[in-house]
Amino acid sequence: MEEYPKLNNKTDIKSLSLGELENYIESIGDKKFRAAQLYQWLHEKLVTDYEQCTNLSKELRGKLEADTSLTALKPIKVQVSEIDKTAKYLFELWDGNLIESVLMKYHHGNSVCISSQVGCRMGCRFCASTLDGCVRNLNPSEMLDQIYRIQSLSGERVSNVVIMGSGEPMDNYDNVIKFIELLNSEKGLNISQRNITVSTCGIVPRIYELADRNYQITLAISLHAPNDELRKTMMPIANKYSIDEIMKACQYYISRTNRRISFEYSLVKGVNDTGECASQLVNLLSGMNCHVNLIPVNPIKERDYEQSEHKAIAEFKNKLEKCRINVTIRREMGRDIDGACGQLRKNYIDNVDID
Repeated sequence: MEEYPKLNNKTDIKSLSLGELENYIESIGDKKFRAAQLYQWLHEKLVTDYEQCTNLSKELRGKLEADTSLTALKPIKVQVSEIDKTAKYLFELWDGNLIESVLMKYHHGNSVCISSQVGCRMGCRFCASTLDGCVRNLNPSEMLDQIYRIQSLSGERVSNVVIMGSGEPMDNYDNVIKFIELLNSEKGLNISQRNITVSTCGIVPRIYELADRNYQITLAISLHAPNDELRKTMMPIANKYSIDEIMKACQYYISRTNRRISFEYSLVKGVNDTGECASQLVNLLSGMNCHVNLIPVNPIKERDYEQSEHKAIAEFKNKLEKCRINVTIRREMGRDIDGACGQLRKNYIDNVDID
């Protein structure tokens, strides 16, 4: 008998591919074509209740209600930036855990940054997501529904998805792969792989595995330092995988997919924003098919990192550009609404505990 993903001890219906859903529908004694109808309700019409599936029989809806878990995230808090209309959503999961997602509006379309875990166990010093560790992985349905709820709540189409919120996607690899395939499905939101970005702090074996899938997604590496010694002070994962190992994995990824790698580099005042760091980064990346995304770090009260000054950011960028490294400075978005990963969730939990 086929094993299906579970949520709350029931079949996680929204995590099933169309083929799996067809098998499931037949296994409970209904016609195979019903699966396509149900899949459309779940992934195109974005229903949150089986009663909304009006072309399914009452009997089938009753079976689904009894046997499956239909993920529908509950919005707890929504904050909209007065600066740039970025919206940050705090969602409650079926088990009471909280995750956050961000809607960012650009001229080329709407991007949603989603979480892949409740919390994170990577321990990066500049990130609020990791302050309370990792509670659990998210199922594909729980990743998808962040996008579905935001589309439903905002009334706007999402065209780009970034898996760069709370959690380390490569630490939840199998579920993230299933999520990408569901998101890319022609029967669902049909978001192009080229419009999907997966970020990792550098779990090397998973980079090789992802490369061998030959997806046309964008791979983003959270680098944040140009040498191992400095990186170890910022990111515990650097104690396990060296920058040299990460670079070899990235070269393999580029050779397999012919896709450009993106390197995320959070600039921290007096830590990794010096001219020497810029020179080391140039030496590291010269000749590679890559892009550097400089990120003025979002200060969080639990850490002592400060954002680099504008002059230092500009000088760092110029040094890379002069050496023909493709570089941009990420536009700061949502600074007035707990914009950094994990901030909204952390602040909400802390304040609830106080109350």
